[in-house]
Amino acid sequence: MKKRSLMIMGHSTSVSMEDEFWSMLKKISEHKKLTVQQLVEQIDMQRDGNLSSALRVFILNWLCDKLEKNTEQNNS
Repeated sequence: MKKRSLMIMGHSTSVSMEDEFWSMLKKISEHKKLTVQQLVEQIDMQRDGNLSSALRVFILNWLCDKLEKNTEQNNS
């Protein structure tokens, strides 16, 4: 588990997540042509509960969506 400090909407906060989640968050932000901070700010504005959980759920949902789209394309 790695704790990282981020600035969100001008406020400093820290988030603890496993390295694999940090790596995937970075890949998603690159895919979306955003910085990690920009992506985290977007997720933060829509979240319920704590930020670490919201980030993990966002990553899981993003990956599931990509998997579903890939499956649909392969079945066409």
